[in-house]
Amino acid sequence: MSKAFTKESDSDGNEGPDDLLPSLPAGAKNYITPAGYARLRGELLQLIDEERPKVVEAVHWAASNGDRSENGDYIYGKKRLREIDRRIRFLTRRLELAEITDPAVHHGRVQVFFGATVTYADKSGQERAVTIMGIDEADSASGQVSWVSPIARALLKAREGDVVRLVTPSGAQEIEVLEVRYPPRGAD
Repeated sequence: MSKAFTKESDSDGNEGPDDLLPSLPAGAKNYITPAGYARLRGELLQLIDEERPKVVEAVHWAASNGDRSENGDYIYGKKRLREIDRRIRFLTRRLELAEITDPAVHHGRVQVFFGATVTYADKSGQERAVTIMGIDEADSASGQVSWVSPIARALLKAREGDVVRLVTPSGAQEIEVLEVRYPPRGAD
């Protein structure tokens, strides 16, 4: 049977690693810090201006070598091109929906808003600090949480000294807001 009539993969090309990223809640804005927006925009421009043209050139070269069905450079290049195009579409959609919010405007305040670094303690007295970031920029390994996460939702609008209720899969618990910090203006 000719390979011309077989699928290259079982996916339809519309799903991939970006589909595993958290989606925005219905009707919600895509809040993001200026630094996060700049990072995503930089990645998009790098993909469009540098990486994609290199891969297109490699695929063109590989296609000119003849039999494409057994040409690893061609097959890998086409696969990589689909991954790049999928990421470009994802970044474009997210940046179009982005609502840039500078947390530095809240510098000096004690109420929790987007961009705050909040130190809190649970009932056992164990302290933790989290920074509330955008969905596309939060990195849990760095102590950053998305503004739609349960901990962020519990903390938002609270003030230093408030006790808030955090609902987790293991049950509800009370946590106390110990400190609220924002980056100073011009810190980026």
